[in-house]
Amino acid sequence: MNPLTEQDIRTSFVNCSKGEAQRLPMPRDLAERPWAELDFLGWGDPGAPDRTYLVTEHAGDLVGVTLRFPAQRRGYLHRSMCSLCLTTHPGSGVSLMTARRTGRAGRDGNSVGVYMCTDLACSLYIRGLKKPAPGGRFEESLTLAEQIERTKDNLSAFLAKVLE
Repeated sequence: MNPLTEQDIRTSFVNCSKGEAQRLPMPRDLAERPWAELDFLGWGDPGAPDRTYLVTEHAGDLVGVTLRFPAQRRGYLHRSMCSLCLTTHPGSGVSLMTARRTGRAGRDGNSVGVYMCTDLACSLYIRGLKKPAPGGRFEESLTLAEQIERTKDNLSAFLAKVLE
């Protein structure tokens, strides 16, 4: 992913108003992000623990979406799998992230969801730059490039539903 500026990020949001996009908290570490290793930029809202934000390239455009997830905590013995990167996590390591749809559907309150790593570190898990809990990544026959492409395709399919 190419490095992004705050202005790039703010103008990319598709499922909130321009005013809301201007008020979103921005990650403070944009200069330190491992941009070459990221398939998308994801961060949490320190003032609202049930909100996260995601920005990526989709169909040639930069697309940002606001996401919400339940604040409930699951027991450590419960394991779930991220539907983007296929990493499993115990407890609340995977959450159902919901995004309001764009246009009239979103104004009518319609949303779509996807199970994602709660910390939005899918890109780092795939590349082995961040380690999940033991048993979190299965040995795959796909190459790293194929795993990255699969993750991008899964994210693209989710964004297509948000944009419908």
